[in-house]
Amino acid sequence: MEDNWKHRSVGMVCSSCIFSVLKEKNTSDGQVIGRCRRHAPAMNGYPVVFPDDWCGDHKLDENKI
Repeated sequence: MEDNWKHRSVGMVCSSCIFSVLKEKNTSDGQVIGRCRRHAPAMNGYPVVFPDDWCGDHKLDENKI
């Protein structure tokens, strides 16, 4: 019996999410840093995310795929 849910979350990462905004590329190690704007900002602003991070609130942005 095949599992229909297997690998369903592959590709559901911050780099393809409508709420993720690319901010800057860290020159020391070449890592890309972004901000998640899914919820209102906290006292420290929007949370920092990396392109390969993920969460349960992912919403696919058709312009990023």
